[in-house]
Amino acid sequence: MTAVRSAPDRLLSVLAAFDHDHPALSLTDISRRAGLSLTTTHRLVGALAEWGALERDDAGVYHVGLRLWEIAALAPRGVVLRQLALPYLEDLYEATHENVQLAVRDGSDVVYIEWISGRSSVGVHIRVGARWPLHATGVGLVLLAHSDPKDQEEYCADPLAIFTPYTLAEPGKLRRVLAEVRRTGVAVSSRQVTDDALSVAAPVYGPDGQVIAAVSVVVPQQDAQVPVLIPAVRLAALGISRALGWQPSCAPRSGAGYPSHR
Repeated sequence: MTAVRSAPDRLLSVLAAFDHDHPALSLTDISRRAGLSLTTTHRLVGALAEWGALERDDAGVYHVGLRLWEIAALAPRGVVLRQLALPYLEDLYEATHENVQLAVRDGSDVVYIEWISGRSSVGVHIRVGARWPLHATGVGLVLLAHSDPKDQEEYCADPLAIFTPYTLAEPGKLRRVLAEVRRTGVAVSSRQVTDDALSVAAPVYGPDGQVIAAVSVVVPQQDAQVPVLIPAVRLAALGISRALGWQPSCAPRSGAGYPSHR
């Protein structure tokens, strides 16, 4: 017997039908992607459009509405963090002229909330709102390394996605890398998603010493000057941390502040 879906579940499934690859959908598309009947979809889409969560263009195609953007702007790890971090990200870009990224953790993924692209820098599969598994990126390694030890073990026990021959897909090696990130305060991720890129990432601390985000610079792997990049990335992360209210007297703590990936 098919379980009866609750009203909130049906409503959320309509919103979840939209993503970066499907920013504009017809009513039929929404119905199919949400797994709902056309009648139910029509009713829910109408209610969402009336509230402003969805907008319908002249061709009858629906897009995410500005009302959702207004609500999302209130997220402390979203627009507010981006606004505080942007001057330091711009300084890091001016110092390197390479891709600069700011990311937070959401479950077992890293989510990029800001990105500055260098004109001639290495190509990356990143955009604002993009997700990648934690173990496959520099920012993700930083965020995972500073999570609760039990959470780290649960993550390492799960299947680890592989993107290149260099992806950290072996649990024992990943554990050793996470320990090195905690020891050095930075993560160096080489050729994990593409075989031509290297990233250097550092943690961003909140007022109570919790790691709440990570900042990184991504450069071509073949001519990466890691010793030069590390202090620049650290300086940017430190500036963002201070802007958020962190003080050196706030002892950094691993673990708190992240939702479990379960």
